[in-house]
Amino acid sequence: MHTVRILTILVEHHQMLAYVLIFLGLIFEGEVTLIAAGILIYLKAVNLPFALIFICLGSLVKTFYAYYLGVFIYKKWNHTRFMKYIERRVSYLLPRFQQKPFFSIFISKFITYLNFSVIVFSGYSKIDFKTYLKAELSASAIWIPGLLALGYFFGYTALSVSHEVWRFSLITALLIIGFILFIKLITWIYELFEEFQEYDNNKNN
Repeated sequence: MHTVRILTILVEHHQMLAYVLIFLGLIFEGEVTLIAAGILIYLKAVNLPFALIFICLGSLVKTFYAYYLGVFIYKKWNHTRFMKYIERRVSYLLPRFQQKPFFSIFISKFITYLNFSVIVFSGYSKIDFKTYLKAELSASAIWIPGLLALGYFFGYTALSVSHEVWRFSLITALLIIGFILFIKLITWIYELFEEFQEYDNNKNN
């Protein structure tokens, strides 16, 4: 029977690769990467200070490149179907985006897989960069430690159930899936709230 120690040793022997994957994961994804990093930190497979450096770097790179990607798209392809889709999606979930950009960018960090669309659209819409950066950094200051702590808790929970590597992996995978489904439920409730607010405003007008 292979224990979790096998996984820990494997990561320890390829730590630089693990940090690079964390860095890239923060650029192209986010939530699952941070939770996985929290699990590895709990297992002591990666070093917390080094992991935080790569996490913060990845988050900053995503913050800058996504915004300027939006600026570039506006200059080159400002009438593409892709941007119209993003505009509809952002307007649907965050109808007061133009009136309250700080709040919209901030809250998007906690809506699964919406944040990237919002930060690209921020550049596309020419939202004031200082407002944008302040919102992104403020949200990240909560989002990063929150998801790392969640990953740490998932690692602790899974290891308390089983030290066998496959069972541990299965339990952590189920916990992550459960978390994603929970966030999707919260997003759905948020969508209903926004629809109700929009209906109420139209009714009053």
